[in-house]
Amino acid sequence: MIANVFQVYEKVKGKAKEVILSLINQEREGDQIDRTAVKNVLSMFVELGVQAEPLKLYQTDFETFMLENTDAHYSRKASKHVSENTCAEYLFMAEECLRREKDRATYYLDASSESKLLEKTQHQLLYVHAKQILEKESSGLHVLLRDNKEEDLSRMFRLYSKIDKGLELISAIFKEHVSSVGLALIKEAADGTRDKKVENRGNAGLQEKVFVNKVIELHDKYLNHCNNCFMGNSLFHKALKEGFEAFLNKEIAGASIAELLSTFCDSFLQKGSEVEKLGEDVIEETIEKVVRLVAYIHEKDLFAEFSRKKLARRLLSDRSANIEHEKRLLSKLKQQFGTYFTSKMEGMVTDLTLARDLQLEFKNYIRDNPNETGGVDFSVTVLTTGFWPTYKSVDFNFPGEFFVCIDAFKTFYNCKTNQRKLNWIFSQGSCHLAGNFKKKKIELNLSTYQAATLLLFNTEERITFKEISNELKLPIEEMKRVLHSLSCGKYKILLKEPENNRIISADDVFVFNENFTDRMARIKIPLPNLEEKKKVIEDVDKERKYTIDAALVRIMKSRKVLGHQELVRECIEMLNRMFKPDVKIIKRRIEDLVGRDYLTRDEENANAYKYVA
Repeated sequence: MIANVFQVYEKVKGKAKEVILSLINQEREGDQIDRTAVKNVLSMFVELGVQAEPLKLYQTDFETFMLENTDAHYSRKASKHVSENTCAEYLFMAEECLRREKDRATYYLDASSESKLLEKTQHQLLYVHAKQILEKESSGLHVLLRDNKEEDLSRMFRLYSKIDKGLELISAIFKEHVSSVGLALIKEAADGTRDKKVENRGNAGLQEKVFVNKVIELHDKYLNHCNNCFMGNSLFHKALKEGFEAFLNKEIAGASIAELLSTFCDSFLQKGSEVEKLGEDVIEETIEKVVRLVAYIHEKDLFAEFSRKKLARRLLSDRSANIEHEKRLLSKLKQQFGTYFTSKMEGMVTDLTLARDLQLEFKNYIRDNPNETGGVDFSVTVLTTGFWPTYKSVDFNFPGEFFVCIDAFKTFYNCKTNQRKLNWIFSQGSCHLAGNFKKKKIELNLSTYQAATLLLFNTEERITFKEISNELKLPIEEMKRVLHSLSCGKYKILLKEPENNRIISADDVFVFNENFTDRMARIKIPLPNLEEKKKVIEDVDKERKYTIDAALVRIMKSRKVLGHQELVRECIEMLNRMFKPDVKIIKRRIEDLVGRDYLTRDEENANAYKYVA
């Protein structure tokens, strides 16, 4: 009986296979078929299998041919649709085909066939034409990202997550897209800076604000894609990071992104900025987003130094909108980059709090001794040297009004402590003078040097440059800067002779402009800042030498003996978090440490060093 069954099977198996494959093809083309009949016939292939290999007949007499048929079917379908459809349309079609194949396998194929069937379908629909699908010029991944097609991006991720190396391919294009969009933003900002350099000279931080806000928007957009469309996959977060690093380490019209980000923070945290109108949640969110961008720049130490200089200026000139916002930014930077990154800036904030307490004590002292300052409202900010930027201490011949006040504070301070020496930094001071002009009184907000200059005109109507310089004893260039701000700027408190030349020279004569007036009752006379950028870069380069030395010594102290290449590599790895050290500088620092007997060359290996305990 069994032999007769197999004889019948041998006669009908070929025909049965052809009929079933034909029905499957019909169903794939959208026709209705008798699925139950197909299922019953296929069960025959399984049930006639021998006990040792129950699926052998199913696999050799049907499945092999079915998979070949599937391969050919979807090869034809993919070739047709990849040229006719957009990327989004093609992916929708592919997902629908895979859903139907899975349903087909579940209903009438043996369970063992499902993975093989889907693999063939995916291979032809997604793998073979992957590059052509994803890089379609008018509808590919670049366009889907540009137009925020989240549903299509999610579908692409779902489909290609099942393909070997599929996500690597998408993430590579994602990285390329992020980088190219960012570089276009850099170019746009650079072109705008060149075109509007003169126009925006009076709008400090405006260009930086526009640029950084655009970068934040860009990051929000692509981070959202990473978390939602790409399911937080690490490949895409890595691609996002590398894409942003590719353009955030370029320069814009000679300015590094480190400088631009620090300027953005400075503008954001100043009095009179939008921060005073924003809710706490928005402020917190903005600070977090800026710190995320800082993580992408290589020269983080440069950002830190620019930020320290600008923070010092905000604190000393009382231009910080809210000290709690300053602390919040420092807290976020500390969390992200460590204590060393923010220690000096945190010290400045704490220092100023202590200085405010001392100011209050001095105010109470003057209240009890009103004649000490000759009726002048005077306050001093006492700072700790180690935290703050280095300021030049210039001994200038200050007017008598200043001398009385300074002497009063010295008396007060010496009563509190005689162990500390005060080093006066007049360049960071400010004064309020009452300007008695013909038309009205105007309160003038000035630097210490500007105020000292104007006070000379209380006793003289006309004073030459040489006379002013001899009287105040300020450096010539500083004197020129001060007089230029008072006679050639927006507010001409002094009249210069000759008046047709904006360059200050030794032969110029200055006259108090008694006819000056302004619609405001209080005005601030700006004093052009000295070139800060060059000084910051010099300070950072100097600090890097010490940092590299410390890293080299730390490594060698731990390793005792190490080859030259290994030492350089470990040094770079240790410092990459803050900046990308130059190999040439590392080599010079190694030689310097050898010269100072911190390291010695290994006698047995000229390319190795020993640590000198």
